[in-house]
Amino acid sequence: MPDLHTREAATGTGDRSRPRAALPALCATQITGWGVVYYAFPVLLPHLTADTGWSTSAATAAFSAALLISAVAGIPVGRILDRRGPRAVMTTGSLLAVAAVLVIAVAPTLYVFTAGWLMAGIAMAATFYQPAFAALTRWWGPDRIRALTIVTLAGGLASTVFAPLAAALADHLSWRTTYVVLAVILAAVTIPAHALALRAPWPPAPRAELTTTRTPIARSRSFLLLMLAFTLSGFALYAVVFGLVPLLTERGADPAAAAWALGLGGAGQTLGRTLYATLARRTGVTTRTAILIAAGGATTAALAVVTGPIPLLILLAVPAGVVRGNLTLLQATAVADRWGTADYGRLSGLLSAPATVAGALAPWAGAALAGSLGGHSKLFLALAVGSALAAVLAAASGLRPAVPDEVEPLRRGARPRTKWQCPSIH
Repeated sequence: MPDLHTREAATGTGDRSRPRAALPALCATQITGWGVVYYAFPVLLPHLTADTGWSTSAATAAFSAALLISAVAGIPVGRILDRRGPRAVMTTGSLLAVAAVLVIAVAPTLYVFTAGWLMAGIAMAATFYQPAFAALTRWWGPDRIRALTIVTLAGGLASTVFAPLAAALADHLSWRTTYVVLAVILAAVTIPAHALALRAPWPPAPRAELTTTRTPIARSRSFLLLMLAFTLSGFALYAVVFGLVPLLTERGADPAAAAWALGLGGAGQTLGRTLYATLARRTGVTTRTAILIAAGGATTAALAVVTGPIPLLILLAVPAGVVRGNLTLLQATAVADRWGTADYGRLSGLLSAPATVAGALAPWAGAALAGSLGGHSKLFLALAVGSALAAVLAAASGLRPAVPDEVEPLRRGARPRTKWQCPSIH
């Protein structure tokens, strides 16, 4: 049986004209959107709490609520994307994002501030990686990995560009005025880019795969196991990111050295994304998923058991970042590589929603677990065990039991699958 890439080319998905401006436009909007809506917040948080008197935990809770809202909103947004394409969704999301940042900037009370972040959560669902991935997956077809790699490499620059910019603006302006300036930049870049560069006709969904099942994909055993694997892995990796600095300071590192470790982890993410295409060519999708999740657990375990010296711990942050960078692209291609692109937006939203929720809860839950377990070393060991379990679930997701509700109707001349036979699509 030919793989999904071959079948998509045969249906014409990969041969359709692509909007030439879409890829550079999405690179620019991912940098700006993530930079303004996401990465500016931790930079401006000390300024806004000092000015308003709101507690750090209360302000952070509003930000976390935005991430939770984005996970829930991503599901209906995905359905709209599948039917109508990205232009209206991402342009509307850009308008909403600008309005949300302005509400945050002028908020007189914590309640209004929180309402602004809830608006921002909906905007995230309509403008961040998921809709961009849906657009590139449908337009680029079999060449999607290259396009997805480029846009995630660009997105990785968001903190590099906007964290220093927000800090520089906050040194000369109030945090409120800084947010207003950032909202203007957000409007100037994202609204026209999404409105003008995404105008190409939305290709129709590819023809249904010849192999069909009676169980809807979103309720199939493979999908549910993969969802659980991504959720466990996502929680572990986000908890590692937020726990890395406390772990290193517990080991005797000064704050500057711990910050270097975090920064090198970000550089590792960029490196990892450049390696994913090669990994995808050399491995099947189930094998690739299990390997990367297990590698995430291995790097977490290494950080837990290696007590020093500090430079070695800092260097260990690099392979941890490489794995995170690969996992971003792994999740972006998970649906298309297994089930095709016809229902990509909705299925991708469903698949990523629990992992997004886990990522939003990971900073608080990780800190609480570190306290109850007796330190971040033991927390990292527990997270490594969770990643190992996630790798097992990912491997199991590639096995299809021959039960009545998941057996494909036998076509003339087709051989029935034996129990626990791996699917032939990689």
